[in-house]
Amino acid sequence: MSESKTGMTSDDFRSLVVAMAAAIEANADRLTELDSAIGDGDHGANMKRGFQAVLGELDQLATKPVPEALKAAGMKLVMTVGGASGPLVGTLLMTLGKELPADFDRQAFVMAYEKAVDAVAARGKSHAGQKTMLDVLYPILDAMREGADPDEVAARARAAADATVPMLATRGRASFLGERSIGHMDPGAASVALLAGVVARTLQTHQGA
Repeated sequence: MSESKTGMTSDDFRSLVVAMAAAIEANADRLTELDSAIGDGDHGANMKRGFQAVLGELDQLATKPVPEALKAAGMKLVMTVGGASGPLVGTLLMTLGKELPADFDRQAFVMAYEKAVDAVAARGKSHAGQKTMLDVLYPILDAMREGADPDEVAARARAAADATVPMLATRGRASFLGERSIGHMDPGAASVALLAGVVARTLQTHQGA
């Protein structure tokens, strides 16, 4: 895998995937607990299974250019993560990989990420404010547009996940609960914030990222 303008190499990509999978595994019980309150109670297990599947193909993925590796990882998540999260997170990665040029800089990454988040919204037929992972994905986009450093991006992601607690769910499984969905963090928002923190820590090591 060649190095991009962000400084991301095959070793960096490998480290990122390993760190993301480890974070999901370490927090799987918490994610399941969140999902048990307003969903089907399987979000943590589903996400863990998906990232373990990506880990299983990491040697092959790491030989590809970053955009191609992202597309392949996204497809694996779509095929292995149950519920709504697999198709949505998979769509995010697949679209990001599709839109990124082979040699990308920060500006190109932000532009590709914007299209990827919009693709998630289209696939889920949802928008910000409905107590879904979009309520974290869009604030991350805003932070990156503003040139926030990785630590700030991660902090905003965590704050955005916290902000889903008082929301009324109007989309997804939680929407069936009506007002009973208020007072609980959206599990999809929680997992996206968790992953954003991992990505931010990895990007912190790259000059110009």
